[in-house]
Amino acid sequence: MRKAVVVVAGGKGLRMGGDIPKQFLPIGGVPVLMRTLKRFRDYDETIQIVLVLPESQQEYWCTLCDEHDFKIDCRVANGGETRFHSVRNGLAKVDDDVRLIAVHDGVRPFVSLDTISACFDEASRCGAVVPVIDVVETVRHLEGDSSLTVPRNEYKLVQTPQVFDAALLRKAYEQTYLDFFTDDASVVESLGHDVALVTGNRENIKITTPYDMVIGECLSQRL
Repeated sequence: MRKAVVVVAGGKGLRMGGDIPKQFLPIGGVPVLMRTLKRFRDYDETIQIVLVLPESQQEYWCTLCDEHDFKIDCRVANGGETRFHSVRNGLAKVDDDVRLIAVHDGVRPFVSLDTISACFDEASRCGAVVPVIDVVETVRHLEGDSSLTVPRNEYKLVQTPQVFDAALLRKAYEQTYLDFFTDDASVVESLGHDVALVTGNRENIKITTPYDMVIGECLSQRL
């Protein structure tokens, strides 16, 4: 069964406090985005990779690839106004004969091969899956000026890759954009399709802040 991954990397790095978008920052000497793409190539040498980047960043990406002698082949799609529109643009670059499509955050370079495999395996059975991890801290729900503790065992933290039957995902992204489309699972669920859960890996952090970069440097020495 042919597979593809749409890697969405549209960040501007504003929370990093610098001019270089976070997906291009080096961890262990290697740009975050290159680490991410390599994880999927390590999982499956034949997987089709579509990279979604803002058009204004694509020349810089090519320069980085030359500097690091980065040879992993991928198609590049233009980023959109929102993540929804970026994913839609990426899907348009995926070959028609692909049967399972993953969507992954470009700034999650430490997703494990076991997590990727579990997501694709489960999606081949049920059509839609997301990786999740347990909530380990106390959670409070805000209600106006007050708040209330809620049972954390009733909640999960969602990661990527989120993997879907290709026809289902394409149909979902034919819909008109709505504000509550915060990830791909929410887009698919709006069609009335259930989404299964598999266990993710806690190292699969999203590099968003300077603190995440510190954690990433540590992980790069261990994984």
